[in-house]
Amino acid sequence: MSDFETVRAADVPDGAALLDVREDYEYAAGHAPGALHIPVGQIPERFAEELDPDEDTYVVCRTGGRAVKIAEWLTAQGYAAVFVGDGMGGWLEAGRPLEADTGEEPAVL
Repeated sequence: MSDFETVRAADVPDGAALLDVREDYEYAAGHAPGALHIPVGQIPERFAEELDPDEDTYVVCRTGGRAVKIAEWLTAQGYAAVFVGDGMGGWLEAGRPLEADTGEEPAVL
């Protein structure tokens, strides 16, 4: 049983704190505007300085496997994590905005 909420990408509130835990190349290819990017492997070193423990943090990856683990871990650290269950694929399907850092059309990798 998890101690965190699960939502679909379509239901993430506008302006919510969104944490994208994908790798650099995935994030660069396409991400939600304003998303905080911390790859999975860097979470233990960076989370405390970049996340607010009192604010809901919506955690997303491509399909959900990495994000669910990070949401669980953040919750264990006392943070308010919300798992985006359908990931960036769901974000794209819901027609949510995407931007890329590559100069190309945004894509979900």
